[in-house]
Amino acid sequence: MRLFASAPPRRTTDRPHLVLAAVLLLVGGLLLALPDRAGAAADTLISQGRPATASSVEDGTLGPEKAFDGDATTRWASAEGSDPQWIRVDLGPSATVSRVKLVWEAAHAKAYRVEISADGTTWTRLATETAGNGATDDWTGLTGTGRYLRVYGTARGTSYGYSLYTVEVYGTTSTTPPPTGAFTVVAAGDIAAQCTASSSSCAHPKTAALAQRIAPSFYLTMGDNQYDDARLADFRNYYDKTWGAFKAQTRPVPGNHESYDPAGAFSGYKSYFGAIAYPQGKPYYSYDKGNWHFVALDSNTFDDAAQIQWLKDDLARNTRGCVAAYFHHPLYSSGGHGNDPVSKPVWQILYGAGTDLVLNGHDHHYERFAPQDPNGRATADGIVEIVGGMGGAEPYPIETVQPNSQKRISGPYGVLKLDLTDTTYTWQYVGTDDQVKDSGPTYTCH
Repeated sequence: MRLFASAPPRRTTDRPHLVLAAVLLLVGGLLLALPDRAGAAADTLISQGRPATASSVEDGTLGPEKAFDGDATTRWASAEGSDPQWIRVDLGPSATVSRVKLVWEAAHAKAYRVEISADGTTWTRLATETAGNGATDDWTGLTGTGRYLRVYGTARGTSYGYSLYTVEVYGTTSTTPPPTGAFTVVAAGDIAAQCTASSSSCAHPKTAALAQRIAPSFYLTMGDNQYDDARLADFRNYYDKTWGAFKAQTRPVPGNHESYDPAGAFSGYKSYFGAIAYPQGKPYYSYDKGNWHFVALDSNTFDDAAQIQWLKDDLARNTRGCVAAYFHHPLYSSGGHGNDPVSKPVWQILYGAGTDLVLNGHDHHYERFAPQDPNGRATADGIVEIVGGMGGAEPYPIETVQPNSQKRISGPYGVLKLDLTDTTYTWQYVGTDDQVKDSGPTYTCH
C-alpha cells in the first residue's frame, strides 16, 4: 500500500508471517492515505491478452502469453537452471503503470526487477526484489510510462527456472492509435515446372509477372521452387528466367523436391540461392518487417532437434507483436496430399508462442482455414493457415474437405497478396488474369 505520494513502491505478499505487518500497514493506510487507496482501487488492468515474449520457455505449452491470459491455472516457465531470464509484455503505444501483481509458481525468483521501456531497449527500474520467497508479490504506488514492461529475474529461488501464473499490470493506456506500418508481401509455393514462356501452357512466367506487378516489399516462397529434381541447371534454366528476376528480394524455404537433387539433397537449391536461403547458415531463419516477425522453416527436417530448439529460442527472443511462419508441408489440407502430421509438433510450438499466420505449399491449390489450434479445434486465438501452392506447378484436385476449411480453389494459377499492418493482416488470392479469386477476412494479431 502506498502511504505517501513520494514513497517508494511497496510489495505485499500472502505469506502468513507478514499478517501483523499487513494489519498495521492497513491501519496506517486508512489514517494517512485514503486518497491514494481510492486511486489504487480505480487502477485498470491493461496487460491481459497483450502480446508477450520471454527470454526462453521450458516447452511450447508454457509460453509467455500464459501469464497474461487471465487464467490462474496456466503459466509461463523459463528454461531451467539459467540466470538471468525475463518475461515481457507489450502494453501498446504508451502506458502509465501504477501497479504490478505477480503470482509465482514454486519456481520463483529470489531476486528480480520490474522495469519499463519506451522502445524495448532502454529500461527504467520500477521495483526491485532481493529476497523473494514466491507466492504473490503486489507492487503498488509505481510511477512509470512506456510501451513495454518486463519482469527481469537475476537469481532463482530454486534449482529450476522462473515460472509465473500471472503478471497483471495496472494503469492507463494512451488513446493515440499505433502507427499502421503497412506493407505488402507476395507469397507462393510449387513454382517452376520445366517449361518456359515459349509454351502458352507454362504458368510460372505468368505468376512471376503478376508478382512483379503487385510490387510488394518482398517475396516469400513456400517450397518446391523448382521441379522436378531441383538441380542447379534446372534453377538456372527455368526458375531464374521468371521468379529469378526478383531473387534478391525473395525469402525462400525448401520443399521436398529440393531434396531430390542427384548432386545431393538441397545442393542445387543452396547453390542457386546461397546466403539468401541460408542467411544464418541453416535452411531455416527469421527476420522482421515492421511489427511482424517472420519465421522460415525447413519442413523436410522437422525431426531435427537443432531446428526445433532454434525455433523455440527464436520465438522466445521475438519482440514483434505479430508472427507469421512459413514452410512447405501443411498440417491441414483438403488436397491430394492431405493433412501432414509431420508439422504438428511445430504447430504446437508456434501456437504456444501466439503465432498468427502459417503459409504452406505442397498441395497444388489455394485454401484458407479459420483460426484453429494444433488439434484442429476452431478457436479465436488459433493460427490461420493458408495453402498457396498455385505458383506454377500442375494443379491438384480438392479431395477431402477438412474441418475449418473456409475456401478452396484449384485450377486458376495465382499468388497470395498479403496486406499487413502493425496490428492486422488480410490477403487476396490473385489470379494471373489480375482478378481477385478470394479475399480473406481482416484479422487482428494475437
